[in-house]
Amino acid sequence: MLYPKRTKFRKYRKGRCEGCKADGTELCFGKYGIKSCEAGRISYQAIEAARRAISRKFRRNSKIWVRVFADIPITSKPAEVRMGKGKGNTKGWIARVLKGQILFEMDCVSPSNAQQAATLAAHKLGLSIKFFKWS
Repeated sequence: MLYPKRTKFRKYRKGRCEGCKADGTELCFGKYGIKSCEAGRISYQAIEAARRAISRKFRRNSKIWVRVFADIPITSKPAEVRMGKGKGNTKGWIARVLKGQILFEMDCVSPSNAQQAATLAAHKLGLSIKFFKWS
């Protein structure tokens, strides 16, 4: 799973996912990419599920780059606990994704296979995405 070994603080504030990304919107490594069309949050399980779906589609005969990293801890309190007594314990990790940010890059595959893998990954992520080619 993709989450950091250590962070500066144990607990963070929720924050907002608004606006467009200025950098990280161009392909750097591969010929094909998956770009987000909206801002939102992606959990570390969703990133890993999308990565596995892509690699299984290609049967590991390709190169895949994951351009997002879940580095923000999410906390929650247990069920049936009274209000107060501080913030809850860490239950998972998320990545904040802005509009136009590249999520995955792919190379060494045919365009039709890359398109199908992007569709499989889109079902796992929970955000609207766009498949695009290097030009």
